[in-house]
Amino acid sequence: MASMLRSCMQSLLKLVNSAIGMVGIAMILYSVWMLRVWQRQMGELPFGGDSDCPAPWFIYTFLGLGIAFCVITCSGHIAAETVNGCCLYLYMMFVFTLLMLEAAVTVDIFLNRDWEEDFPKDPSGSFNQFKKFIRSNSEMCKWIGLSIICVQGLSILLAMVLKALGPHQYYDSDDEYASDRVPLLKNAVHPPPYVVGDPIYGLRNDSWNIRISDTTNR
Repeated sequence: MASMLRSCMQSLLKLVNSAIGMVGIAMILYSVWMLRVWQRQMGELPFGGDSDCPAPWFIYTFLGLGIAFCVITCSGHIAAETVNGCCLYLYMMFVFTLLMLEAAVTVDIFLNRDWEEDFPKDPSGSFNQFKKFIRSNSEMCKWIGLSIICVQGLSILLAMVLKALGPHQYYDSDDEYASDRVPLLKNAVHPPPYVVGDPIYGLRNDSWNIRISDTTNR
């Protein structure tokens, strides 16, 4: 029963991580598209240093967030597969840090009326386009943002449950095998049990006496 519940939690955590990874991939693709538009506008490579125009920080920030989502997804899949305590703690720390960052930005936007002045000027104009899109589709964007936050919170909860369940137990008794001798593979072949004792010489002496008797009779 515990093994079945553990496998179910692993599958759910992987599914939730897949949703986070899809968001990260979408952010990366959108950032690449914005970089291409910025390249056409400037007539040069976006990473070039010949222009005096400031760097499009919004595009780079969006790209970095997308990469961070993908890294969190990979760490979550590794943690769900290995059920390792260190990997699970690291994964939960990543997601919790991301949640705190999102919460800080959200609080600043709602409580600070001049929140736009906290951000530097974006020469690419992508930041203004993004703000216009959010304002024109505020209801949909609210649901999308709430869904992302719920998915991240659910991933932390599933990781905590999986950590509480612990790793797989492949043996019925803890006394039979020490914890440091448990093999890494599930279907590892164990050598047959043997008993250490004193050698038995009775049969060997009897056979030797029989051979001597046969030689004497001849």
